[in-house]
Amino acid sequence: MYFFICSLSVVDIINSSSVSPTMILVLLADITEISYRSCITQMTVNHLVFAMEKFIISLMAYDRLVAISNPLRYHSMLTKTRIVLLTVASWVLGFSIIAVLTGIAVRLPYCQKTLSSVFCDYGALVLAACVNTVEYFVVSSVLAFFILLCSFALIFISYLKIIFTVLKIAPSEERKKMYSTCSNHLIVVVSVFVPPFVIIILPRIGLVLSLTERNVLIIFSSLGPCLVNPFVYCFRTKEIRSQLFRIFKAVAPQE
Repeated sequence: MYFFICSLSVVDIINSSSVSPTMILVLLADITEISYRSCITQMTVNHLVFAMEKFIISLMAYDRLVAISNPLRYHSMLTKTRIVLLTVASWVLGFSIIAVLTGIAVRLPYCQKTLSSVFCDYGALVLAACVNTVEYFVVSSVLAFFILLCSFALIFISYLKIIFTVLKIAPSEERKKMYSTCSNHLIVVVSVFVPPFVIIILPRIGLVLSLTERNVLIIFSSLGPCLVNPFVYCFRTKEIRSQLFRIFKAVAPQE
């Protein structure tokens, strides 16, 4: 579990590091234009982080399923080697999916030399190109549906099995403990999945978002999980909270 938390922290660091420079330039220097090469690079990082958040959270749900359903066999089923292999496989899958969008974005014929955009994503690049956008958005929609629905399906199935397992074998006190453990992960799931669902899926079924609403959702989708994850896993996980207090106590000045 802690390896997956560490992996999620790395993803959050990459995410905030890729988005923050553009936000600082927009807010402080009022620079709203970016070159296409820089925009494609930022798009690749942003979309890779988007995919990796979903994959790692799915692995964390599977980790909780194994820990609750087979507590005595947990370390034999999820060995360190298997955990590393699962994490590496998720990164390879994420790179493979995002490479498709990057390859398309590189070959697009753009109408201007720079792009006027706050955030660089695939949609902004396609809209800035002199092409029929419909066929290009079909590709991104299929990939986004694959990432969101597959990862959400794995999480949903994992938690269904967890609920049935807890109701079947656990006494009331153990149930409260297990629900408390899983609630941390569910908070992160909500913060990660809801904004992309609104941004990507709902407009495809008729919901129209204004530019301001879309930018607000993009900001929350990009930076929200980075802010939520440390609080959830640092202050709601007993082992991590105890370790942090021990570190703070060790470095605090003695009177």
